[in-house]
Amino acid sequence: MTLLKDEVQNEVRERFKKLTGQVRLVNFTQKIECHYCEETRRLTEEIASLSPKISSEVYNFALDREKSQQYTIDKIPAIVVEGERDYGIRFFGIPGGYEFNSLISAIYDVSRKATDLSLESKDKIGKIDRPIHIQVFVTLTCPYCPSAVTMAHKLALESEHITSDMVESAEFPHLVNKYGVMGVPKVLINEEFGFEGALPESSFVDEVMRAYKSTKEAKDKS
Repeated sequence: MTLLKDEVQNEVRERFKKLTGQVRLVNFTQKIECHYCEETRRLTEEIASLSPKISSEVYNFALDREKSQQYTIDKIPAIVVEGERDYGIRFFGIPGGYEFNSLISAIYDVSRKATDLSLESKDKIGKIDRPIHIQVFVTLTCPYCPSAVTMAHKLALESEHITSDMVESAEFPHLVNKYGVMGVPKVLINEEFGFEGALPESSFVDEVMRAYKSTKEAKDKS
């Protein structure tokens, strides 16, 4: 039995007709003590079957340790959306519910190696020359979360210094507790800066740049 209904598969196939470059969905999983690992693997394989431009690879988080380290995977289930190169786009937890659209959008952008970010936003993040790690905490029933996830992933695609994670809160409660996540979407930048809510593009980029400048100043002083 497939996870995706026929009508959803047909809609995704139509959108995938506009893909231009190859995309790899790299899935990290294991059968024991991983909630939604099997469903996440099946989801990546079903999506890959909808276009010749998409392939899926599956690795065991514990046994394929070199691959886990290569992609800096520290929790599962995980999906890396990789194109011509690894753009730092990650999904931790199953991208179901509203987050399914985030995954499809990431595949679309990675395939085309382009985003619809404004020239102003691209110019701002083009100044980033130090690592920026964005984590977006979500729940699968949150209608506002996909816009935050997609925005973070677009920034990662546009900058080699930015990595972006979707983190499904229910599957990683220890991180929810660690970072004091009280509402979603919760956007955390370099583990020190953050905000709640789905901000418009310009405000989101400004928050990232504020975190970047603060981090840069702190490191330059040390």
